[in-house]
Amino acid sequence: MRGIVSRCWIAAAALGLAMAAEKKDASPVPVPLGLPPVQFPRDNPYTVEKAELGKLLYFDKRLSADNSVSCASCHAPQYAYTDGAAVSTGIRGQKGGRSAPTVINRAYSLAQFWDGRAGSLEAQAVGPMENPIEMGNTHAAVVSALKGIAGYRAMFAKVFGSGDITIDQVAKAIATFERTVLSGDSAYDRYQAGRKQAMTARQVRGMKVFFDKAKCDQCHEGVNFTSNSYHNLGVGMDKPDPDLGRYVVTKNEADWGVFKTPTLRDIARTAPYMHDGSLKTLDEVVEYYDKGGIANKNLDEKIKPLHLSVEEKKSLVAFLEALNGEGWQRIEEPAKFPE
Repeated sequence: MRGIVSRCWIAAAALGLAMAAEKKDASPVPVPLGLPPVQFPRDNPYTVEKAELGKLLYFDKRLSADNSVSCASCHAPQYAYTDGAAVSTGIRGQKGGRSAPTVINRAYSLAQFWDGRAGSLEAQAVGPMENPIEMGNTHAAVVSALKGIAGYRAMFAKVFGSGDITIDQVAKAIATFERTVLSGDSAYDRYQAGRKQAMTARQVRGMKVFFDKAKCDQCHEGVNFTSNSYHNLGVGMDKPDPDLGRYVVTKNEADWGVFKTPTLRDIARTAPYMHDGSLKTLDEVVEYYDKGGIANKNLDEKIKPLHLSVEEKKSLVAFLEALNGEGWQRIEEPAKFPE
């Protein structure tokens, strides 16, 4: 019964939100089927010009210390705004410790990064710039570089109405662009909208496994398939020196080994999986959950063996593939940058 209620609620929410998105001025940016309107912060409202400036900054490698790395280096369109690697590569070929999460649908979450250390997209956008492994720069150097480019000076003046350039403006522009990177109108969304041929019979069976037996929606809930909360799944906890996740940020024992629940939108396009990129395929992910994770002192109580059959596992993977959506593919990378 719980699974049926959950599916009905999600279906109603998806339809209602899609209808709201179709209303004039319901969202300042186009929203694909199945998603709610995008809410922009009061101190960083949307404008076309700001989003365009943010897109240029997002793809511009001149924001890194040696002009070799951009935001798009780790969150690239060809990999559904990830980088297709277990861990990301930054300046001078340095390797990070975590897998790059997708930018897709980050508009629907406040806290960013696997450990939630950034409270907004604006705060997240400028974090990698000062990270010695990622972009290896300083905020002061980023601003100085942008001030030295006439084309950027003109764009910042037009967008922000000031002759100056600040790191806060850089953050607001990039975050504005990132809030336009959306994915909806998936086979699942179309199915929920009444087009019952949108999903295959196996995907429909997988949906029932997802909601009814595996109860994946305990964490991957709502139209964006994430609770935006934190959980210890046991990933990497069998290593000598495991990544302790959010605990490093809060020093709260309850956060030992917990990581933020990612969206499942376009999950079939964003391999490898988990915060450390340790699982290469969705089949491996399903197997991991089926066995009940890796035991440790803070394993989430929801993580238990699922005892799925071979067919149920295949159907579950098929359903996850039905969450591949549309929207973000329409964004074109800049052909050239301000000079």
